[in-house]
Amino acid sequence: MRSIWRGAINFGMVTIPVKLYSATEQKDVRFHLVHKKDGARIVEKRFCSEEDKEVSWDEIGKGYEVNKGEYVVMDKEEVEAQAPEQSHTIDIGDFVEIEEIDPIYFEKSYFLEPTDVGIKPFNLLRRALDETGRVAVARVAIRTKERLATLRVYDSTMVLETMYWPDEIRSVDELELPSGKAAAPQPRELDMARTLIESLASHFDPDQYKDEFRGALLNLIEQKMKGEQRSAKRRKPEPKVVDLMEALQASLAGAKARGSSGSEKPKASSSSGRKSSSSRSSSDRSSSRRSTTRTRERQKSAA
Repeated sequence: MRSIWRGAINFGMVTIPVKLYSATEQKDVRFHLVHKKDGARIVEKRFCSEEDKEVSWDEIGKGYEVNKGEYVVMDKEEVEAQAPEQSHTIDIGDFVEIEEIDPIYFEKSYFLEPTDVGIKPFNLLRRALDETGRVAVARVAIRTKERLATLRVYDSTMVLETMYWPDEIRSVDELELPSGKAAAPQPRELDMARTLIESLASHFDPDQYKDEFRGALLNLIEQKMKGEQRSAKRRKPEPKVVDLMEALQASLAGAKARGSSGSEKPKASSSSGRKSSSSRSSSDRSSSRRSTTRTRERQKSAA
């Protein structure tokens, strides 16, 4: 991996030089626009809508629309000059429990790696976070944008997870959500829903989930490379709206049938091999928090 950022963690009066690496990667099947007739790439050109002519990159600025069709034009250098002065530090402000932060705030994850001179203070902070079961809330500037972030233990290192600012989280008040007695479930329906959830309860194992669409696309591409033809697959029919009680009863019957067939539910993946020596010496309460932290990380990566 190649680091995307170099700087330092400011932890009280302690400075810890570190490198930042992207912890996740997109594995979508990427397509280019091509001419169907001859397979040649489609080239996109930049045209000025006013003069109707192609323009070069050095003629292009950044425009902020203040009114319809009216822009405040700025150069790239002007925008970069507004970046925070502390653009190469991770400034820790508070230490909180991970359960206090709703997952909706999390944006992207980055691995941290200490430089040679930062190894000891890096491990000190990691060990302290691990044993207290807390995460650090910090500010960091990445690619000219200042971000809120958390710093927490992840396996044998620490992970920096950038977060959305509070005003970037949309309000549910914008949704037309049902309310009143007509929308409230009946007690019997709620009991059956609870029973269904309990019958399907298991442990989260990310290896149980695969991107089937990506796999199907790659198989199709391989077949077309070999000159094979593949008939178009029909889409599944739209689900029919059925009586809620009937749907719950059918779902519960199916869950019971799977349970009686002898199939085992997926087990939670063992994390004992990944725990550090400090993890093994932590209290049960700290271990529980770390488990919650890792599970949320895996949920976000799978999503």
